[in-house]
Amino acid sequence: MNRRRILGLAAGGLAAALTLTACGTGSGVGGSTTLTMIAADYGDGPANTSQKYWDDIVSQFEQKNPGIKVDVKVYSWNVVDKKLAEMVKSRDAPDIAQAGAYADYAARGDLYSADNLLSIPTEADFINSMATAGQVNRTQYGMPWVSSSRMFFYNKTLFQKAGIVNPDGTAKPPTTWDELKADAVKLKAAGVKVPFGLPFGPEEPAAETLIWMLGGGGNYVDDVSSYTIDSPQNVQTFTWLKNNLVDTGLTGGNPADTNRQTVFNGFSQGQVGMLNGHPTLIDQAKQGHIDYGIAKIPGQNGPLGSTLGVADWMMAFKKRGHAKQIGTFLDFVYSEQNQLKFLDEYNLLPVTVSASDVMEADPSRKDLAPFIAELPTATFYPDSKTSWGPVNATLKQVIGKAVTQDPSGVLSSLQRTAEAADSAAAAK
Repeated sequence: MNRRRILGLAAGGLAAALTLTACGTGSGVGGSTTLTMIAADYGDGPANTSQKYWDDIVSQFEQKNPGIKVDVKVYSWNVVDKKLAEMVKSRDAPDIAQAGAYADYAARGDLYSADNLLSIPTEADFINSMATAGQVNRTQYGMPWVSSSRMFFYNKTLFQKAGIVNPDGTAKPPTTWDELKADAVKLKAAGVKVPFGLPFGPEEPAAETLIWMLGGGGNYVDDVSSYTIDSPQNVQTFTWLKNNLVDTGLTGGNPADTNRQTVFNGFSQGQVGMLNGHPTLIDQAKQGHIDYGIAKIPGQNGPLGSTLGVADWMMAFKKRGHAKQIGTFLDFVYSEQNQLKFLDEYNLLPVTVSASDVMEADPSRKDLAPFIAELPTATFYPDSKTSWGPVNATLKQVIGKAVTQDPSGVLSSLQRTAEAADSAAAAK
């Protein structure tokens, strides 16, 4: 299932590739308005393409709102951000876009703010942490569409084999880094191939990086959104990782060459004792018949109070001046019923309080409940910074060296890259 962005692959830059002309015009026949929209495809083929979802939503909406037509085009995650960038560059921006990055457009003044579009009940329904993550200069331009969070997975069978158990014999997950290391030592002694899966390879290391930063009291940015990649807390965190997990051979290989999907596959095959994961690992583990457990992610001194959250974004462009019609459509799209339909189709997490309440109370969705519970306090990537795209692109290539070489040097180099990207963004 192609959900790569929300499950970790943060959107890159907005470099354009192919020329694209938007379908539809500002006004339709008989005085009706035609809205144009592009959206990302969360499916993995024709059978579950997101185009089917949007076609159904549009059909229902147009029956209730005969004066508004909506033309939705769905594109692969591999190209949707580039196609959107090309449309904007060609001065042919769609009315609505559901994609991976909104900050560049907000900074240029291209977007409507959420409060100029949505009804008060719809705007107030967003989970607060995500609404905040969609803000630029304290104004929300990015409207969260779907979300994900991260938790700690462990193989109960391997834990019991290694003697990592409670008094009653059940597997006992670690709550601190020191406990995690001690458990990894026991797993290795019990013959587990990869005691702890640590993916800092180029597929998507930004998630694992932020998880560990949070555990050590750090982050990518501070409270005023200035980069703090080489903060003392982060240097200490990566030094601990290098000295305690990597150099001691407890990660089963070189983390700089290890991608997330590799450790997910290893976990589902019974070869990885523990790792940080997102909700799709549940299905993969079940398919591998793994007796797994889920817990809060261990931090330096205790479980994380705020885990990593990831969101994909909805945004609305001012180009055609259709604020009222866009707002009417988005109010419909964000209704509880329509949100739940999309989330159930792709096994994703909600962005609204109402959908969260329904999912947490539903026994059939009990596997997702721990992840949903983490969303209100989750910490998100600095998506509101226009420099985050190029910073993340560099991080993907070099962060693995922070646990195999000198952590301070690698993080300081990344900090300089981030500050330069910030300056370049400010100069635009």
